[in-house]
Amino acid sequence: MSSEENQNGAPTVGKRIADVIRANEQASKKNLAPDELKKLKAAAGRLEQFLANAASAETEELKAAASKLEALLKSIGSGKDVASSIRLRKK
Repeated sequence: MSSEENQNGAPTVGKRIADVIRANEQASKKNLAPDELKKLKAAAGRLEQFLANAASAETEELKAAASKLEALLKSIGSGKDVASSIRLRKK
């Protein structure tokens, strides 16, 4: 547990997910109709594709950021003034 969790007593997202999974495991098992099972499998497939696309997009963003950082560091290493090329974020 992190010190932040100890301070506010809020459970982590991971703990909450684990609690829900445990509760579902303990719930009585229900037989699904074939059409319900088919719908759930289709939804699971769509969710899996959505998560894969999100991970891929995030990976591309990280690669682009790493490339920009590398170019910036290369410029700094060669003695160039990079202050004008850095955008400051406003809070």
